[in-house]
Amino acid sequence: MLVELHAENYAVFDHASASFGPGLNLLTGETGAGKSILVDALALLMGGKSSAEVVRHGAGRAVVSCVFESTPGTESILEANGIDAEGAEVILRREIASNAKGRVFVNNQPATVAVLKQLAPELALVHAQTESLASFDQAQQRLLLDRFAGISTDAIAEAYACWRAAQDKLNDLLQGEQDRLRMVDLWTYQRKEIEQARLEPGEDESLETEKRVLANAEKLYAAAMSAFDQLYEGSASAEAALRAAIRNVEELARYDARFAEPAQQLAGARASISDVAATLRDYAEGINASPERLAEIEDRLALLDRLKRKYGKTVAEVIAFGEDVAGKLAEVEDRDEILKALRAGLEKASADYRKAASGLTAERKTAAARLARLAEAQINSLAMRSRFQVAVTSTEEESRWTAAGWDEVEYRIATNPGEPLKPLVEIASGGELSRVLLALKVAVEESSSKARKKTTPRTLVFDEIDIGIGGRAAEAVGQKLKALGRAQQVLCVTHLPQIAAFADQHLAVEKREKDGRTQTRIRVLDERARTQEVARMLSGAKVTGTSLEHAAQMIAASRS
Repeated sequence: MLVELHAENYAVFDHASASFGPGLNLLTGETGAGKSILVDALALLMGGKSSAEVVRHGAGRAVVSCVFESTPGTESILEANGIDAEGAEVILRREIASNAKGRVFVNNQPATVAVLKQLAPELALVHAQTESLASFDQAQQRLLLDRFAGISTDAIAEAYACWRAAQDKLNDLLQGEQDRLRMVDLWTYQRKEIEQARLEPGEDESLETEKRVLANAEKLYAAAMSAFDQLYEGSASAEAALRAAIRNVEELARYDARFAEPAQQLAGARASISDVAATLRDYAEGINASPERLAEIEDRLALLDRLKRKYGKTVAEVIAFGEDVAGKLAEVEDRDEILKALRAGLEKASADYRKAASGLTAERKTAAARLARLAEAQINSLAMRSRFQVAVTSTEEESRWTAAGWDEVEYRIATNPGEPLKPLVEIASGGELSRVLLALKVAVEESSSKARKKTTPRTLVFDEIDIGIGGRAAEAVGQKLKALGRAQQVLCVTHLPQIAAFADQHLAVEKREKDGRTQTRIRVLDERARTQEVARMLSGAKVTGTSLEHAAQMIAASRS
């Protein structure tokens, strides 16, 4: 349940807060006061698209926040996203800067819009004012039917992706066949050139090192032998000096034990010098100042450089290029086998899709009959005499396959006795459309609640669902909203007193001017103020004794 909603520097609101209760919460007020803006703010907290235009003029940023009662589902979503729970509440906050940049917080911890969208189905379902016939296309009608039946399209989406991938791979092979044939000679030459080089990964680096040694053989030999003499071989070598020093220190150690350890250290140093000297001697003896080998290495490096300029930055990339070319040639050579395998894969993917789509069609047709019965009953309880049908039409041609199946779902209605059923899009009356949409949503929500065997925690939000209706139809809509509010929280924006009279909690959105700026506030109405507001909605700017009496009667009648 939605507990609180706050808006700061958001559109016409400088600072506004609203508290909501269980049942039917109704928002009323003059046109332009900002009622629908509150619904837009809640939609923003459900992951809706933001815009810098919502920032109040002169402010650096807009902030909207709300508090919902937590549910097991929301706790699981928070845990999956690494967000700590805050007891029995979920706190959502969204900031929109004047430069269109924004930030999201969940339970005062940084989050993303994606997290808000995950939480939305557990918290609130917002039916905005812009949700009209134009947006209620066949895709939306199918989605509503699937929601009613609890149908998941994950399996059909996976089957469609597999079929599409198999189809694309086969098409690529067939469409690119001529290009491949034209490239065969080039690929053959490239493969032969790379294979003949007999490349080894990293050989260019080892050859560069060997080249440097051969190119400087005399210099390296002289340096190694000079170091060997200085360390070991020469009469004044370090090894000879250490040998003499060791004899003297060992003589001292015979009389003073303190020199025993230094003698051992000197012996260790002498051994290290001997090892280094041996390494230098072996290195010098291994230097082969061979002009032939140097020329051979330079030729090999030149070949590697030429291949790298053509096929890759490194020897490893050249090898990989050769393997790729070999694979393409293998595909051309094994074309018939590959085509056979691809066609078999496509046939299997098609069969899997058809099986999944057929099962989905059967589910939808069964659900369509149930939804039609429930929706027709709901529609006729809203002061209408209509017949309603949900038609599910299957089109098995591959050109009509989608990730949601091959079904077209169309809602049809006859609003007067004796008239044929027609698509919902052909309804002329906006009032009839509003009632049909409300009836459909009530049918779906009540069915979802029963399917869960408990009251759904979702808050239902309707923004001016009563457009185009009045009189007895408006009263029927009020009764329907009131009944819906008994099972779950409902938040509704209305201009009709017949509906306002049914509120469990009535909030008035009021606009006033202060210091040359428009300010908007939200006020929870007590019994007296509520009667005044309904009377205003009945009579306009001037509230009369008659309108007050009528308002009191309407409120009293709504409770009976």
